[in-house]
Amino acid sequence: MSTPVTTAAPASTPLRDRLRGQLRNLAPFATLILLVGLFSALAPSFATWGNLANILQQVSITAIIAVGLTYVILCAEIDLSVASVANATGILLAFLTVQDASVNIANLPLPGLLAIPLALLGCLALGAVTAFGVTRIGIPSFIMTLAMLQIGNGIGALLVRGQIAYTVPDLVLTLGSGSIGGVPWIVIVAGLVLLLGHLVLTYTRFGRYVYMVGGNREAAEHAGVGVRAVIGAVMVISALCSGLAGMLGVAYFGSAQQNQFDNYLLDAISAVVVGGTSLFGGMGGIGNTIIGLLVLGVLNNGLDHIRMDSFLKILIRGLVLLLALVINVYAQRLRSQARVAG
Repeated sequence: MSTPVTTAAPASTPLRDRLRGQLRNLAPFATLILLVGLFSALAPSFATWGNLANILQQVSITAIIAVGLTYVILCAEIDLSVASVANATGILLAFLTVQDASVNIANLPLPGLLAIPLALLGCLALGAVTAFGVTRIGIPSFIMTLAMLQIGNGIGALLVRGQIAYTVPDLVLTLGSGSIGGVPWIVIVAGLVLLLGHLVLTYTRFGRYVYMVGGNREAAEHAGVGVRAVIGAVMVISALCSGLAGMLGVAYFGSAQQNQFDNYLLDAISAVVVGGTSLFGGMGGIGNTIIGLLVLGVLNNGLDHIRMDSFLKILIRGLVLLLALVINVYAQRLRSQARVAG
């Protein structure tokens, strides 16, 4: 009687396993290289040092917001209020600053040294409300921050009542629209915030707790990590980063008005996700966010250089985000399969 011959499945090589494991990190970097090469070939004016400076300046406000959002997403949470918190903080700062007589706003003018910390306290208060709702009441972060989005917009509308304020404290004006040695201060501030965010995530106990909470919440609790405290802290950090971006953004744009930062919600989420940070938590970091920021910055700037139709530009950005989401989910599936196999 003949014995049936079984063919063993080909074993996956360590190199292939490693590449599959790094898909989330490699895909954004390859996309960035591809975009730079494509736009450099199509538009000679793209590949210049001056244009690089433009790209960095264009993504600076998004970068500051995205740092806080990276912490939140690493914990497998979401913050939909980042843009409205930025807007409310910028408007609050202008509300607390002496305005020109032509500005018809019944504001409360204070010295700049008081207006800045009070505006920061305002964004921290919004973050604390979000943290309380998520960690103590138990409202899902998606719903809680959706409510805070409306509250932030309402605060901004109440303060300016449809008017536009132009004056901010001198320090904020310098950091938001000034430069030193030809380098915009806002780029320097964004770089410092990114660096600080990376150092905290990489070299501190709190950073390790963020990854533990996002990677396996139950295991983190069994290890003695204060999960609710970590989640609350990242919500406050997100609000603080948004508030800082809002203050500098008002100086960068030259005015404070309602709905000024609405586009930054999608931009910040896109930067984090396109860069490769997992929506499921526990994987990614500030390095990934930097790549995501550059991908979006190069894409937007390059499409302008080749004079792409503005409506088609919106569609292309959506497709890039969709591709990033597909890669994100696929990488998570590979990660789950590797756990089961292990």
